[in-house]
Amino acid sequence: MPEPTHPPASAPFPHRFIAIEGNIGAGKTTLCQMLHRDFDCRLVLEQFTDNPFLPLFYENPERYAFPVELFFMTERHKQLQEAFSREDLFHPLTVSDYIFFKTLLFARNNLQGAEYRLFHRLFEVLNASAPLPDLLVFLYRSVPDLLRNIHHRGRSIEKSIKPEYLEGLHSAYLQFLRTQTALPILLLDVDGVYFWDDDAAYRQIVGLLQQSYPPGLHRRSIEGKKS
Repeated sequence: MPEPTHPPASAPFPHRFIAIEGNIGAGKTTLCQMLHRDFDCRLVLEQFTDNPFLPLFYENPERYAFPVELFFMTERHKQLQEAFSREDLFHPLTVSDYIFFKTLLFARNNLQGAEYRLFHRLFEVLNASAPLPDLLVFLYRSVPDLLRNIHHRGRSIEKSIKPEYLEGLHSAYLQFLRTQTALPILLLDVDGVYFWDDDAAYRQIVGLLQQSYPPGLHRRSIEGKKS
């Protein structure tokens, strides 16, 4: 990860918990790691490589969708419960590269019929005790830009991801964002903007995260070097 060419803004964050969301390849984890590096915030990252069903799912989605989603759901819930089981006075801000509700979004995209109904019942039980972020940030990228990033990082388990699968997730995310009225959501258009190599774009993002927002959806575009 490159070092920033200039220190980021020093204003405090008016949030205790920021969740960074987006489609596969949007840059969620990278942004969380950069915020952790520059602001010493507590970091909660999804351990997707621990899911033994994920490589099988990408090769045969219909057969392995239920176990892959069930594993993700239980691991996300356990991780968030452990992270927020006690207050950390030395790290008042926590950033995560997922929100627990993404569990249902992916399941809705991947499961059908009785499997989805059963999964939804299990999700409702766990969701009742899942912590909600003070700010949900959604990194928007077009599918071609997502595929570019996925190809560039070269993870072998992602080589079978199809554009149609990303389109389905994209639709599920946008439908979810449009229906949320109680949660502040910041949708950042970063299509073609690679903030990990663009200090000006990164500083724009940090500045927006250091602002307070009322509940509802707020859209902003990030300008920067584009390639």
